[in-house]
Amino acid sequence: MSTTFDVLVRPLVTEKTNRQSSGLKQYAFVVANKATRTMVKDAIETLFDVTVERVNILNAPAKSGRRNKARRLLVRRPAYKKAIITLAEGSKTLEIFEGVQ
Repeated sequence: MSTTFDVLVRPLVTEKTNRQSSGLKQYAFVVANKATRTMVKDAIETLFDVTVERVNILNAPAKSGRRNKARRLLVRRPAYKKAIITLAEGSKTLEIFEGVQ
């Protein structure tokens, strides 16, 4: 990774992540495939000026399907890497998730 801006791809906003952000102070991001926990932690702390307590990273598999006639596998959605960030007590909330319902 060349800069801290290359680590975070986009925020991940779903019903589950909305519930996690409101109650547990956990935020989800889609990160670069070569990103590590320390790289994600440094990027979040630098960009949003918060204290990160824990970073969990998981690889979401590709969603595949089959074509009817050819019986070949067809990849519908590519795989991606997801990071769930837990903020420390007393940290402010991230502005990027404000107002998301």
